[in-house]
Formats: sequence, structure tokens, C-alpha cells
Amino acid sequence: MASGREESYMTAMTVVIDRAEPPRHPEKAHRPDSPVLRKPEWIRVKAPVSREYAQTREIVRAHKLHTVCEEAACPNIGECWTHRHATMMILGDTCTRACAFCNVKTGLPTALDADEPQNVARATAKLGLKHVVVTSVDRDDLADGGAEHFARTIRAIRQLSPGTSIEVLTPDFLRKDGALDVVMDARPDVFNHNLETVPRLYLSVRPGARYFASLRLLERAKELVPEGFTKSGLMVGLGESREEIMQVMDDLRAARVDFLTIGQYLQPTKKHAPLARFWAPDEFKGLEQVARAKGFAMVSASPLTRSSYHADSDFAALKSARASRA
Repeated sequence: MASGREESYMTAMTVVIDRAEPPRHPEKAHRPDSPVLRKPEWIRVKAPVSREYAQTREIVRAHKLHTVCEEAACPNIGECWTHRHATMMILGDTCTRACAFCNVKTGLPTALDADEPQNVARATAKLGLKHVVVTSVDRDDLADGGAEHFARTIRAIRQLSPGTSIEVLTPDFLRKDGALDVVMDARPDVFNHNLETVPRLYLSVRPGARYFASLRLLERAKELVPEGFTKSGLMVGLGESREEIMQVMDDLRAARVDFLTIGQYLQPTKKHAPLARFWAPDEFKGLEQVARAKGFAMVSASPLTRSSYHADSDFAALKSARASRA
């Protein structure tokens, strides 16, 4: 065949098997299609074209790294990479979970790259980051969920860039006893774990996770390192109510979480969780006001807010807010 693809044919009924590239989300292949709604004006962004963006991409490629900016199709990649703010994604590029909202590739991961922690540290130094965010895929196949890999990455960054503050955005380490302790022993400046949505929607949106396990993870991180900052994030637009979001805020404050981010869910493909609606900018302002009134030291709420969006300036504001309360 002129296509160059590997194809095989079977008698009786002809079946064409395309092995050119494995599907990115095999678990979603048989889901019903949901229309991808047109984005409103307030949520559109320009395509990344700056020289600084290209330079950041070159550094990421040169160190053989993955970023959540690319893997999750973040709308802010142009702005962030122009300022050299790339969010490093460790533990490979393949997730063992199948969250209905996420665009990261799913499937059977490959073995860990032993050089990855040092490569992240080198890239952090090369980019000159004052604050770096390190996240990962879920690795339920690993005995510790990747906790030691996180710890090694934190220590490698500290060695090469001692002045850089470090924020980790980790999986839930569900049923991985002692994993969180390993991460917190490395003393990240910010421990972040996203609740993502309200409890009622977990079964359909985040089926591999448990709401109260994630909440307890955040509470335990604060117990282990009381002087550290804890952070969590929510998406809106999946069918949650304002009242449900407020209850999640109360739960997070009871767990002594310092920083809350709230952003708009954007449906990656027609096979992902359907978008219920776009929340307007003034609704996000209202949520931010409520969250601050509930006692969060720092709140970032806007249609384009993501966990690591403006994380460097937000961390500076977070430290300032704590100092003013002392």
C-alpha cells in the first residue's frame, strides 16, 4: 500500500489494523461522543510564537523531559514558556489512571528513567527558575507510586539551584503506605495535590481516586511539615453547583490548606468528560472572594487558572500573606 502503514487483512471479513501509532486514550475509545463547545472570547489564547517560547522548548527537549504544559494541552503554554516557566512532569509520559477530564496519555508505562531527576535539575538551572513546579503522571504500578523519584528530583534541584523554591504537584499515592512521608522528608516548599472536582462527580470524572483520601493526603502533608505550604485545585464546568464548591472549600480549610486554585475545565476531545458550561469571569471573582473570606491565604480563580499558572509570583504572595498574619 502507498500509505506506508503496517496493515493486515483477514479472510471472510476484511479488517484493517493500523499499527502506525497506539491510541492516546485507549480506555476512552468506546465512550459516546460529546460535542466540544466553542470557547467564549474570554478564554481564547494566542498561538505560541515567541523566541523565548522556542528557547524553552529547546531546553526541555535537550534534557529529554516531559512537561504537563504539552502533555495536558495547557492553554497557557505560550505565556508561561515565553517567561521560561515550564512545569516538569516526571515518572514518564504515560499515566496508569483514566480520569475522564485529562489529556495525558494513558496505558502501560515504561521503566523509570534514572537520569530524570538530574535532568530536571539541569533544566531548572538552565532556565534560571526562581520557582519550579514538578508534577507527574499516576504510577499505580510502582510500589511507592513514584515517591522516591519525587524526593530524588527535589534533592537534585536543591543541589544545582539552592535558591530555587520547589513546588510538587503529586498523585494521591492511593494505597501506598509511607509514600507521602518520603516526599515530605525532601522538604518541598509547596505540596500540591488537586481535588479536581466535587465529591458527587468523582465516580464519573476521577474514578481511580477517592475524595476523602485526597483530602487526608493534604492534611497529612501539613502535619508532616507544618511550616510548609499546601495547595489544591478545582475545575469548574463539569456540572458542579456553587454550593458544592463552597463545601469543598470548607473541607480544604478544615485540612489547613493554604492555597486554592480554581479554573475552567476545557474538554480536550469529544471522548472526554462533557463540558456542562463555561463559568463567566465575574463568577470566578465571586468564588475568589468567598474563598478568601473562608481563610485561604492565597486564591487564584479565573477561567485560565491552572495549578502551576503564575506559580512563582503566587508563591511570593503566599509567603507575604503568611508573614502579614504572623
